[in-house]
Amino acid sequence: MNLLEKYKPAVRKRTLLLVAGCVWTLAGGILIARALVQLLRFDHHLGWEILAGMVLGIGFYAILFARISRKHINRITLIRVDNPCFFSFFNFRSYLLMSIMITAGVTFRKLNLVNPEYLYTFYLAMGLPLLISAYRFYYSWFKNKDLV
Repeated sequence: MNLLEKYKPAVRKRTLLLVAGCVWTLAGGILIARALVQLLRFDHHLGWEILAGMVLGIGFYAILFARISRKHINRITLIRVDNPCFFSFFNFRSYLLMSIMITAGVTFRKLNLVNPEYLYTFYLAMGLPLLISAYRFYYSWFKNKDLV
């Protein structure tokens, strides 16, 4: 057994589904909380901004996130290793995409490149599909009790 294998933070594949759900919940929750706290400051269009964020979020989920979360769930359940690494709930491409999205969000916010009302409406629109996707991971975790 090599050194990397010996100290790899390994978990069961079923646990990996739960970890993925928690990570997606955390990301979606942070975006939604940040969006709502900031949007409350601009209360003159609050109802429309929340409605726009929800409609966009459901659209993002239907067009993009449903497929992405399904691919991750399938990839996790088909991993050939009995106890994969704790961090393998994402593949490399997804970690890269997540890093780019976080960097872009922080950059847009810090440099005021976009009107804050639009930016936080977009945060809401990105947080909602993350939470819906997290539910899919939890459902798969619950459903796959026999997954080693």
